[in-house]
Amino acid sequence: VSCRPRGLFARTLLPVALGILTLLPHSLLGTPAEEEHVRNSALLQRAKRSWVWNQFFVLEEYTGLEPLYIGKLHSDMDKGDGSIKYILTGEGAGTTFTIDDSTGDIHAIQRLDREVKAQYILRAQARNRLTDRPLEPESEFIVKIQDINDNEPRFLDGPYQATVPEMSKIGTSVIQLTATDADDPTYGNSARVVYSILEGQPYFSVDAKTGVVRVSLADMDRETRENYTVVIQAKDMGGQLGGLAGTTTINITLSDINDNPPMFDQRLYQMSIPESAPVGSVVGRIWAKDRDIGVNAEMKYSIIDGDGRDTFDISTDPTNLFGIITVKKPLNFENKPSYTLKVEGANTHLDPAFRHRGPFKDVTIVHVSIEDVDEPPQFDLPAYYVELPEDAEIGTMVKTVSARDPDAANNTVRYSIDRSSDPDKYFYIEITSGSLMTVRSLDREEVGWHNITILAMEMNNPTQIASVSVAVRVLDVNDNPPSLMHYLEAYVCENAKAGQLIQTVTAVDPDEPLGGQHFYYSLAPEAVNNPNFTLKDNQDNTAWILTRRGGWSQQDQTVFYLPIFISDGEQPVQSSTSTLTIRVCSCDQEGNVMSCNAEAYSLPASLSRGALIAILACIFVLLVMILLMLSLRTHRKKPYLCDEEENVHENIVRYDDEGGGEEDTEAFDIAAMWNPREAHHHLGKMRQDMLPEIESLSRYVPQACVMGGGSGDSNVHGYVLAKLLEADMDPCAPPYDSLQTYAYEGEGSVAESLSSLQSGTSNTDHEYDYLNDWGPRFKKLAEMYGRPDLAASWGPR
Repeated sequence: VSCRPRGLFARTLLPVALGILTLLPHSLLGTPAEEEHVRNSALLQRAKRSWVWNQFFVLEEYTGLEPLYIGKLHSDMDKGDGSIKYILTGEGAGTTFTIDDSTGDIHAIQRLDREVKAQYILRAQARNRLTDRPLEPESEFIVKIQDINDNEPRFLDGPYQATVPEMSKIGTSVIQLTATDADDPTYGNSARVVYSILEGQPYFSVDAKTGVVRVSLADMDRETRENYTVVIQAKDMGGQLGGLAGTTTINITLSDINDNPPMFDQRLYQMSIPESAPVGSVVGRIWAKDRDIGVNAEMKYSIIDGDGRDTFDISTDPTNLFGIITVKKPLNFENKPSYTLKVEGANTHLDPAFRHRGPFKDVTIVHVSIEDVDEPPQFDLPAYYVELPEDAEIGTMVKTVSARDPDAANNTVRYSIDRSSDPDKYFYIEITSGSLMTVRSLDREEVGWHNITILAMEMNNPTQIASVSVAVRVLDVNDNPPSLMHYLEAYVCENAKAGQLIQTVTAVDPDEPLGGQHFYYSLAPEAVNNPNFTLKDNQDNTAWILTRRGGWSQQDQTVFYLPIFISDGEQPVQSSTSTLTIRVCSCDQEGNVMSCNAEAYSLPASLSRGALIAILACIFVLLVMILLMLSLRTHRKKPYLCDEEENVHENIVRYDDEGGGEEDTEAFDIAAMWNPREAHHHLGKMRQDMLPEIESLSRYVPQACVMGGGSGDSNVHGYVLAKLLEADMDPCAPPYDSLQTYAYEGEGSVAESLSSLQSGTSNTDHEYDYLNDWGPRFKKLAEMYGRPDLAASWGPR
């Protein structure tokens, strides 16, 4: 582009150039003389002198080998003789743009890119080549880069993720895409973009102008296909031939809606659980499957019918998918061996737009079988409570407990006492009937409550044991006399007057009558006429001890003993006599005790306390020496012969052919049978027997005695039980039983067991001819039981 001077253009810019010159600093215009010369020249040649310039335009992306010619600068003062020098400054001067300083031609020496920089602002100046003086004021001009279609549209945020509900209608918007083109949108069609779909039809479409992606196929089902890939193209030049294009990908996912009803995978569920399962145990799990996912597949289960709706419960697991059936009440196989439940599973989140596809619930049947378990016995009550007076006789029946086997076998139950709950063995229980009785006297003041644990065990299965607590409250009986409380000493001052209170006494009684304690005080009969003291009963369980005279003195008497008679108000009335020791003391004027010791009056003046201690020490040493001598004389005597050595000639030794050897020769002291009372005093002689359990007495105690009867029978029964317990607890009481071992009787012998217990045959049905085959050891038995007359009369033992 060549810019030559034009008259109209020069006339227009001349005033502007003059204004600029007037505003420029003096430093740019040279010396004052030069400035004046320039000003005069400008005034004389104003119409001819001016810059000739314009806005320059150049196409971007020039790829030629030669520098690109942009334009030409020219001043009116340029006569073409080379005296004018053109200078170019500003953006890109010297690096991107160059100027011929003689001709003013401007060239671009680098490839220009409008998308990097759309225009450049340059300044030009004409100077005298010889003097380097500016001939024209500096002028600014712009080089604009003209756009070409060299950039394709781009999707800056791709690839994209989008979601649309399944079953959406045609035209439902999915996502809007925007492609950007770096070309100039104000010049030509280089930046006018048109959208089209390359992949994803016929399911989706895109609006050509706006880039909105929409659903183009109705009733797309997530359960059939969930993910789709759509490719969108953006093309510039309005989509015309030769335009540039860019593409992007959209991954579209169909979101779930509740359009499918649930359905149980089984029409009938079979489950089982043992009857011993505790409440809350899990029976089983059911599942109503739903093709939907997330909240649309969440279920709520309920038991709507069946004979087990009160016995079982159902809840939803934490995932809200499965139904968990649990035990609601205790189970009992003997009462009901099976249950039937009708269970419903329903969706919790419904879509109103798809209610016509309902109902969104399903029903199934659950059959629960109860497994039989060998259960321990059950008592008729969970706990027992008994009140018993403390004066109850030994053998009194406390309570009869009852337990039964809940299983169909109904095995026999045996009773016993947990000895850890009755360590002192106050009670005894009859093993078959469950009657609890006393075997020791009760004392409420010693033990007010007895918490006994009764055990019930199945005979056929000893591992099945049940327990029950029996709380025995011992009722109070007035069997303890009252006595003075805490202290039994008082003092009276030497200056005490007649009628002066010296002590208030209070009694204590271990008994606890229902109406409360009420004590009566008086002096003992032998002290009624006591000249020194008197007693006043205050009728509030206290009494006052008063003086009857004055003139007390430690020299006359230091200690007085006052017997006090105390009785309670309950029946039978209990009373006691307590002695109150009253000392005479010296007191000050306020009545405070100063001294109660009569040593100053009883000891001689010349005998000190240290001398008295020395005398007592000598007496103690003398007593020790006397005791030592007596002990030595005792050891010199002939040693005492015990009863066993004196009566050794009277020991009886019995030998038995059926015995086990040396154990049968164990002798017992027959002398102990002569006088059983004296045997109790030989504490050094211990019994070598096995103590029987107290429960073993039940087989020898008649049931009439256990369950009650006349007062005489009850007394006899209690007496017998007391004597039996006394014999068991006394290690020296006769007779001296010993455990014998018979080596040839039992499972390891030829004869096996000789016991007739639990034998299913009678005496008449048993044949004893086989005894002849047992050898010489059983010859006597074979002769005895082989004879019919003896076999009928004796029978096996």
